[in-house]
Amino acid sequence: MQGSFKRLVEVGRVVLLTHGGDAGKIATIVDIVDHNRAVIDGPTTNVQRQVISFKNVVLTDIVVKNLPRTIGSKALAKFLEKEQVVEAWQKTAWAKKLEARKRRAAMSDFDRFKLMRLKKQQRAIVDRQVALLKKERA
Repeated sequence: MQGSFKRLVEVGRVVLLTHGGDAGKIATIVDIVDHNRAVIDGPTTNVQRQVISFKNVVLTDIVVKNLPRTIGSKALAKFLEKEQVVEAWQKTAWAKKLEARKRRAAMSDFDRFKLMRLKKQQRAIVDRQVALLKKERA
């Protein structure tokens, strides 16, 4: 029985790295060392096979089913391609939010100004339409 936990540490679970040089990349758990660490590998995202603490990763909802323990990098890459793990990750709201945050951080002052103006125009259009709908109902 799982209880209230939805994401369990298991072989095949895709994790998001939160610390270090590979922060922001995803990898797959290929073996569990102990209750604090696991062996991860990300051949499709350029993450080297390494032992990592669970404090430095976040579990995602994506799981590669029937993945054998300590699978090699080449075989893991084939599994990940077949399951389309990277594409599944990029479709999640979580990945889209991280990408938007990255794009926003890379913007210049002028780009942020242009974005503010566009949002203002969009808000004005929406407000006008809402006002018209309210007027029709009254």
